[in-house]
Amino acid sequence: MLPFTRRCVLGSLMVGLLMLPLFCQWSVVAQQIPLAPPEATHPDKPLLLGPGDLLHISVLGAPEFDRDVRVSESGKIALPFAGEVLVGGSTTEEAERAIAHRLSSGEFFTDPQVSILVKEYATQGVSVLGEVQKPGIYSLLGSHTLFDAISAAGGTTAKAGQTVTITHRSQPDKPEVTTLHQASDHSIRGNVDISPGDTVVVSKAGMVYVVGDVKQPTAIVLENPDLTVLQAIAIAQGANTTASLDNSKILRQTKSGMLEISVPLKKILSAKLADVPMQSDDVLFVPQSTAKKAAIRTLEAVVQTATGLAIYAH
Repeated sequence: MLPFTRRCVLGSLMVGLLMLPLFCQWSVVAQQIPLAPPEATHPDKPLLLGPGDLLHISVLGAPEFDRDVRVSESGKIALPFAGEVLVGGSTTEEAERAIAHRLSSGEFFTDPQVSILVKEYATQGVSVLGEVQKPGIYSLLGSHTLFDAISAAGGTTAKAGQTVTITHRSQPDKPEVTTLHQASDHSIRGNVDISPGDTVVVSKAGMVYVVGDVKQPTAIVLENPDLTVLQAIAIAQGANTTASLDNSKILRQTKSGMLEISVPLKKILSAKLADVPMQSDDVLFVPQSTAKKAAIRTLEAVVQTATGLAIYAH
């Protein structure tokens, strides 16, 4: 009989040989599981100081300099020795360097270590207005994008246009206009950065009206900026049989007054003429043909008479 130690070694080898196929199988399966890509990290953009912000200013080793100051409408703060310092539109680090430079250049401090703590942002929320489900002010501290702001407001309404105007707190006199596209590549470009204090206004889409001798007179939200006459007629479920197609027209309001644009709809439907693009607030009018209406009424009268005779004969 084998000694106890040799039996243990042989037993371990046997167990290893038995487990080897399972280990190889697990290795193959593990190789087939794709590794999750590391999450992309985007460093938050620092908030810029603006009018109304309450700052706590301190200098290392000079407790008598500690004070709370509020940024004025012109973006400046007033400090002892340093005087007025422009901090609006700057990050806290940039403002710290500006104050330190002012104190050292005036020889009040040799190497001042200035620290700024933002105790209160005047406007911490992002105002989302216009054609969104829930207009209001939303707290979006840190770095966010336009889509984040619109999503916080519940998304856009059915009447929303593609134009969004963003007024940044740091540049209130230079509003930024961007466009919401359905295509993914354009959408990414339109997803601009948003900061606390910014105002987002989603525009209302234009309307196109189809009236006259059509099956379903309607007002169409101009979601597609390339809407044409044929598409508008299709949305109105087509023209009636009594319609005077060649006398159709577009009524367009211009700066000089109402403009009538002739639309030979019959030729467009037969592909003899190119389709006509429509613009916001256009009215497509399809008139009724008096002759066709009279002919149909006469035909209806004939059918009714024939039906009456058939009933009488029976």
